[in-house]
Amino acid sequence: MTIRLLKIILLTFIPLILLSQPVPDKPFNCFSILAGKKATMDESVILAHNEDDYGEQIVNWIVVPAAKHNSGEVIRARNGAAIPQVTETARYIWFDMPGMEFSDSYLNEYGVTIASNACPSREDSARLTDGGLTWELRQLMAQRAHSARHAVKIAVDLLNQYGYASSGRTYCIADPEEAWMLSVVNGKHYVALRIPDDAVAVIPNYYTITSVNTTDTNNCIASADLISYAVQRGWYNPPTDGKFSFRKAYGSPRSLNHPVNIKRMWSAINALAANYYELDADFPWLIMPTRKVSVEWLSNILSSHYEGTPLDLTEGYTKGHPHGEDAGAICASHTQYGFVAQLRNWMPADVGAVLWMIPRHPCIQAMIPVYCGIQNFPSDFSMYDYKEALKNHFNKPEDIKNSTRGHVYWQFSRIADSADSNYLLRVRQFGTEALKFNREQFNNQESFELGILSDWKKNKREATRRLNNITEQAVRRWLGLTQKILENPPPQW
Repeated sequence: MTIRLLKIILLTFIPLILLSQPVPDKPFNCFSILAGKKATMDESVILAHNEDDYGEQIVNWIVVPAAKHNSGEVIRARNGAAIPQVTETARYIWFDMPGMEFSDSYLNEYGVTIASNACPSREDSARLTDGGLTWELRQLMAQRAHSARHAVKIAVDLLNQYGYASSGRTYCIADPEEAWMLSVVNGKHYVALRIPDDAVAVIPNYYTITSVNTTDTNNCIASADLISYAVQRGWYNPPTDGKFSFRKAYGSPRSLNHPVNIKRMWSAINALAANYYELDADFPWLIMPTRKVSVEWLSNILSSHYEGTPLDLTEGYTKGHPHGEDAGAICASHTQYGFVAQLRNWMPADVGAVLWMIPRHPCIQAMIPVYCGIQNFPSDFSMYDYKEALKNHFNKPEDIKNSTRGHVYWQFSRIADSADSNYLLRVRQFGTEALKFNREQFNNQESFELGILSDWKKNKREATRRLNNITEQAVRRWLGLTQKILENPPPQW
């Protein structure tokens, strides 16, 4: 047996032992990939993300309109801070998960897209003001930011003032020009780095940023005492540790060394990079992809259960479905939705920024186009309107499924449950249909968008109507196709 294979076997079975023990902080929620515009086939900036959350969840699709606000108006943070409101806030698309503090994703009218990954830190004596911020941080960015860089600056101003009231997190922030990674630590420490245009970054549930060049203020924004504080706490000793690594200094050792995080990072980096990395490698925070990446390629990575590698515990689905006891796959039992945001700077953001939504398990669902210019979703895409959503975000019903029976999310969930009940057969059916469905959409994308841009000049209302309709039509058509599959017994392949 080779040393490399032995490492793979150990890192395959250790997670099962660990996952049989209590895991209070669940250090494997969410997964993201950021790609600069020169690293992609169509020169779009791309943000791919899986939102992973345990328990029975629901996802509301909501458009919050732009608004003007009165002087003296404040936003009351969950922990008590009174944040002064700005005079105007942007329209934004909000994927709302009621009751969840860190699970929402956003796309605003300027094409600014925001998602996040839990990244536990080692901080145990955080400095906060007025209770600090949690859920509000990403929403304030979505409401106020005109670009990804602007969003980072908004966030760091708020962090300097109030601090962050959770262990740690990495925010993935992108727009049609550039992508940023903002890693925040419990308290008032943070670092934000711009993803180079020709590079790709992969983010599991630990800090991935290593070296920090605080003098490069165009590409790096960091708390003033980031390094000196780490020295003070004994997390970084320059004489023995050498070059400063944010990941090693501030990251929770348990999260950094957790096999689930290691497997996901290993899988995605080796799918993208020209160089091969061993499981015990010190993975880089940036890679140069072996070829230009695409929306389809990154959606395939979001769908991964390590097929074709020794980490595939199902052995090609012959030993059950891949969302079972092993929580270590990129597409996991608790993946509530995925998306790939395709952000292009040569069109108005309303058309150039499109978020390809993949409800529930990405491995068996089609991609649903959600254009930045959409003004509303059908009523069954949400529990309530945006005002009620903002007011009741933390008032999740105890029996969420029965209290929202007509919600479209449960139809996507039923597809996922059906696939898991007979995965080897169902994945071929759903997968074949999803592949055809997606290819048809991508083939028609250019002509559709040219038509929208033509309408934009002559009749913006009609263009908006068509943007609204394409999302609903895609959802209804996909659910219709899958219903036909569900109504018929699986064939004997």
